[in-house]
Amino acid sequence: MGIVAGLDSSSASTQIVVCDAETGAVIRQGYAPHPVEKGPEVDPQAWLMSLGEAAGNGLLEGVQAIGVSAQQHGLVPLDTEGNLVRPALVGNDKRAQSAAADLVDALGGRTAWAQAVGAVPQAAHPVTKLRWLARTEPENAARIVEVMQPHDWLAWQLLGRPARRTTDRGGASTTGFWSAATESYRPDLIELALGHQVRLPEVLGPSGTAGFTPEGLLISAGTGETMAAAFGLGVGEGDAVVSLGASGSVFGIHHEALADPSGTITSFADATGRHLPVVHTTNAVRVLRGAAEMLGTDLEGLSELALKSSPGAYGMVMLPYLEGERTPYLPHTAGSLHGMRRESMRPEHLARAAVEGMLCGLADALDVLRGRGVAVRRVFLLGAAAELGAVQAAAPGLFGVQVVVPQPADYAALGAARQAAWAWGVAHGTLARATEHVPGGGSAWVDPPVWPAAASQVFEPGDELAVGQAVRQQYVSVRDETHPGAFGAES
Repeated sequence: MGIVAGLDSSSASTQIVVCDAETGAVIRQGYAPHPVEKGPEVDPQAWLMSLGEAAGNGLLEGVQAIGVSAQQHGLVPLDTEGNLVRPALVGNDKRAQSAAADLVDALGGRTAWAQAVGAVPQAAHPVTKLRWLARTEPENAARIVEVMQPHDWLAWQLLGRPARRTTDRGGASTTGFWSAATESYRPDLIELALGHQVRLPEVLGPSGTAGFTPEGLLISAGTGETMAAAFGLGVGEGDAVVSLGASGSVFGIHHEALADPSGTITSFADATGRHLPVVHTTNAVRVLRGAAEMLGTDLEGLSELALKSSPGAYGMVMLPYLEGERTPYLPHTAGSLHGMRRESMRPEHLARAAVEGMLCGLADALDVLRGRGVAVRRVFLLGAAAELGAVQAAAPGLFGVQVVVPQPADYAALGAARQAAWAWGVAHGTLARATEHVPGGGSAWVDPPVWPAAASQVFEPGDELAVGQAVRQQYVSVRDETHPGAFGAES
């Protein structure tokens, strides 16, 4: 069929995979770090430099189509000539926290935002960054006539900066000014944030083509990292993904957008025409690292200790809210340890309580999705901590479903490559185009290229399900007694 490439420009590096378009087999790979830049502002030329280095030594020879994945929530502000007004704003820029609160109030509260775009503004959202620029850099803000996100800008550069600018549903849904429910921009929200309108990229369908490079390479729609990683993993309805970083995120694949007035669920679009509701937790692996430091060990040592204990940690329960918490919304609380008795005050039981507390906090996030009708029949567990024996032993029983731990790979880059194969197949008439629409907005989902599932370890709850659910109930009881009403009626 051909050869395609996927590139993922993360916050730290560029990863490129070159794949057989029909089978998904990886043929070649490239990597390059981004030039070191500290803080929430970046010159996008650094992304291009990293891309060029990663693609060196003929890596892209023979490639017929390229998909671009990149870090989400970045804002690239451009002037009338398409040049940068100022460095791009990326990441969770904490300077914009007050701007987020301003925007929430300006539209009439959290419910109004959830109904408008499926998300309540946070510091990270591009719409919030526009508000921050209008308040703190009014001269720069006045010069902005166009905005892009990192994957939009990179694709545009690869195409030679054509007149047409494009993005995709997944990336657009992270801006705070595009609704996944209605599949449309909200220009009024841009004006609310910035004070004037700007040019916005055309939103392509999942199998769309952004254009062709001067050399004839097809560039697909591209997408955000989360959407690309989900596509690379091959997750579908009934699957949830739990990502273990310092903080945590849980998302599922759903057939419709979800409006959540509390702001707990952020309603993204995915890279296939479906939807990707996300719930974030403030605390995940930081809980394990903190407990490991307290016990004078590392993560592997903590896991070994925890495996010497038993489910329920001799009655000890850790509420893992070390940095406050987003789910449940307890921004000013602290973590706590309950149920200490003389016989339970041993290193192995504290280690077990930390592992169970972290996983129970993520199970709370899963329950938020379940409570809104999102099917969860298996959970993909991502991140280095997913390799820990204690995490793998406890997670199936606490989550109540099969747990899949994929082999480490560049899943965002693989997802971008799979998207490129889809667009290339559609352009050549060998694959179906996702062009139909379903009630309530959104593209009908059409099968993309069938690539093999990620190589994974699979863990079943099995006979431990009842034990795991008893531990989970012990945690819920302590949580609700300590923080009554934190989950409202859903708890």
